[in-house]
Amino acid sequence: MVLVTGAAGQIAYSLLYSIGNGSVFGKDQPIILVLLDITPMMGVLDGVLMELQDCALPLLKDVIATDKEEVAFKDLDVAILVGSMPRREGMERKDLLKANVKIFKSQGAALDKYAKKSVKVIVVGNPANTNCLTASKSAPSIPKENFSCLTRLDHNRAKAQIALKLGVTANDVKNVIIWGNHSSTQYPDVNHAKVKLQGKEVGVYEALKDDSWLKGEFVTTVQQRGAAVIKARKLSSAMSAAKAICDHVRDIWFGTPEGEFVSMGVISDGNSYGVPDDLLYSFPVVIKNKTWKFVEGLPINDFSREKMDLTAKELTEEKESAFEFLSSA
Repeated sequence: MVLVTGAAGQIAYSLLYSIGNGSVFGKDQPIILVLLDITPMMGVLDGVLMELQDCALPLLKDVIATDKEEVAFKDLDVAILVGSMPRREGMERKDLLKANVKIFKSQGAALDKYAKKSVKVIVVGNPANTNCLTASKSAPSIPKENFSCLTRLDHNRAKAQIALKLGVTANDVKNVIIWGNHSSTQYPDVNHAKVKLQGKEVGVYEALKDDSWLKGEFVTTVQQRGAAVIKARKLSSAMSAAKAICDHVRDIWFGTPEGEFVSMGVISDGNSYGVPDDLLYSFPVVIKNKTWKFVEGLPINDFSREKMDLTAKELTEEKESAFEFLSSA
């Protein structure tokens, strides 16, 4: 049982086919897809339901479209929480947080009440890190390690920028890291990244020999890529977000390749990389048997430290605002 929320929206439209065709959970895993959206979107959702039926996907045993949480969250194995309140023009970040705390508190409580305790929860809707923390706090009977938020899109963007610069494919680049918040304070770090050139692996800094680009334009390009796509397309980056969700969930399900790590927003323990305890922060992780672990012991230089602290500060402030709303909601 796989739930996608915000299922009548753009990202879900790019995502649902990939889940249904076996690209995420494997070519021999039958799936029941549950689609949740708000009541005014049910007409659109019926259209999406019809299209999924018309794809005639052999692995898709059933598709359930609903606007009711008690239906949507029942017996779930995986919950992909895409739907959130988008930021409207003139809206303060605080207003955005308040609206989303309400949504993710309710969905967290529904997970707690109806889903399997082994459910894996992936939060995509922004502000993703803090929404994920809110959902986790509202589902005390589900292990907090089962909650993660999507920073894989930023991770993929960072890989792609390095690949473009070096004239290789994104597959030749590995072990980039996104630290912190899925916002413009995130820090794309390639100090530990490797690239395959002429058949051998070299460090990205060594391969590029362009420190000023790596510390300047590269960082800002990745940080602001979402805004650049919106400016160009007049719509958000739905196709690349859907691809990143598939990558993220597939890695949870099947594990990360040997010798590679990926970026995921997960709960901090206060012992890793100087990140305060109990923040939902993007770290480098490896995954095995559906369980993630921090990649430990990577040396952090002063430039990185400053960027990592800056995004932790923003997340701490977001968390404090969200928790004010959470306790009064």
